Parts: sequence; structure tokens; C-alpha cells
Amino acid sequence: MRYAIVIEKAEGNYSAYVPDLPGCVATGSAVAEVEGEIRDAIVFHVEGLRADGLPVPAPESQVEYVDIAA
Repeated sequence: MRYAIVIEKAEGNYSAYVPDLPGCVATGSAVAEVEGEIRDAIVFHVEGLRADGLPVPAPESQVEYVDIAA
């Protein structure tokens, strides 16, 4: 499965979340760190859903960029 993630700059660190997996979040001091943390969080989240007998949401979110004139 391939889930879209959103990484945001916060005060002093970065945070990430997965739109298709509510509650699946991570933080890190750098982008590379938060990417690794959110990858681990996704695996943990999906394993938890399966262990609880809950459905695993399909990855449906898409990421696009929009260019605008500055």
C-alpha cells in the first residue's frame, strides 16, 4: 500500500500525518527524520487496526501541487 503523507513545519520541528489514517501522526527534528517516523507510525497503525479486527482504510488521498504567480 502507498499512503500520502503531509509534512508541516512547526516551531522547532516537523510534524506529519496521514489523511487516510486518522490519528496516525509523527514528529521529527528534520524532514528526513519525520519521514522515517511516519513510515514506522503507518506500519504500527495498520498492525493495530488488524489486531483489533478493524478494517484498514484504503489509500485514496492524492497529492498535487498548484503553481501560482507570486
